[in-house]
Amino acid sequence: MSEAQFDGKQLYALCERLYPIARSLTGPGVRATLQELARTLVELAPDAPALETVEIASGETVFDWTVPDEWVAREAWIRGPDGRKRARFSDHSLHLLGYSEPVHTTMPLAQLQSHLFSMPDRPDWIPYRTSYYRRTWGFCLTDRERASLPDGDYEVYVDADLGPGSLTYGELVLPGESDREILVWTHVCHPSLANDNLSGMSVALAVAAAWARRNRRHTLRFVFAPGTIGAIAWLARHPQLRARIAHALVMSNLGDAGPFHYKQSRDGTADVDRVFAHLFANESSLGEATILPFEPYGYDERQFNSPGIGIAAGCLTRTPHGLYPQYHTSGDDLSFISGTALVQACALVMQATRMLDGDRSYRNLEPYGEPQLGKRGLYDTTGGENERRLRQLATLWVLNQSDGSRSLIDIAIRARMPFAMIEEAANALLAGGLLADITPSDARSGSPDKGSR
Repeated sequence: MSEAQFDGKQLYALCERLYPIARSLTGPGVRATLQELARTLVELAPDAPALETVEIASGETVFDWTVPDEWVAREAWIRGPDGRKRARFSDHSLHLLGYSEPVHTTMPLAQLQSHLFSMPDRPDWIPYRTSYYRRTWGFCLTDRERASLPDGDYEVYVDADLGPGSLTYGELVLPGESDREILVWTHVCHPSLANDNLSGMSVALAVAAAWARRNRRHTLRFVFAPGTIGAIAWLARHPQLRARIAHALVMSNLGDAGPFHYKQSRDGTADVDRVFAHLFANESSLGEATILPFEPYGYDERQFNSPGIGIAAGCLTRTPHGLYPQYHTSGDDLSFISGTALVQACALVMQATRMLDGDRSYRNLEPYGEPQLGKRGLYDTTGGENERRLRQLATLWVLNQSDGSRSLIDIAIRARMPFAMIEEAANALLAGGLLADITPSDARSGSPDKGSR
């Protein structure tokens, strides 16, 4: 994988800037996050289209859901009989239960306990808890601090607004030769959680910036949206786009030190599934990368794979959600991720999307035996012996398999060779007059009609 085009320090610095922002399902934290992403995109790719911000009003019906009220939290704390303020929202955004309604009251500790959340098995971490669709309020704190709370009356203060507003998402569209699309999706609704939120955003933005500098056959669409309701609202509002999405990838948890995991789409046979299976099997630098079967639980891939939508979306992570102790706790801080891990994730996503974008189908125009390559200048005599042999082998694989029923992805998988090498061989053979491009016109920049395989 080529990692040279990505800067680990730059990616990590973006996460540092995003980490303090108090994000939630809606509200100013999401907007501030999208503004920082838009600013960083200009730095990374000055000529790229702008990252557009879209607002959807509270109360709008989106399929079976309703866009919720907007939540704006300013300050929150509890103050005990000793006069000390604890669980201050200004100290850590995880301290306040997400979507807490405003409150200012006094109550005894015994009554307050039903509004407190901690983790006895992780006594030094603050848990991440929300109550998006049930009106209540609450505080999250370490179990060690909770156990030390003195008995007595507590003043409870939540300065927040919860009322009509809007849900916000960001979208970047990179037009290609075709309106067939590759969709890259990540969520933006979590507060100060570095791996489960910031890593996906930073990788998606860096890959978008890299694609902005390349020629594209597909149109690439990058969406940064709140989890679940964001995907549902986007799908409800874009019925015309659903048929154009040829490939889709959801991303999160890409900054930790664990091995990569890819969760398949609903049927497990989409090109995006085959691409990651091929890369995991043939890229030794990926280590113990694992393919996981689809299940209707997880991130927004479950919305795209729902039966009424039918977009085959896979999900790429390192350690999957819920399988590392820091998940949804204050332990998922900036020390848990690294620039090196982010760069490797960028390179993998770039390689996968390159395969999806570059896939074509060809027909061998000299199929009666092996054509004479030397007289066409296609018999490679440059480079080291092993390099020459691999390039020649790639050429022979493309000639042998190009009967109109297989694409370059099929050939790379069959040959167990890098897609870039197979694509390079095909381009040389096309220029030499030995291949004809027969990619169906409705997939001219994407994968061929599956019925032709």
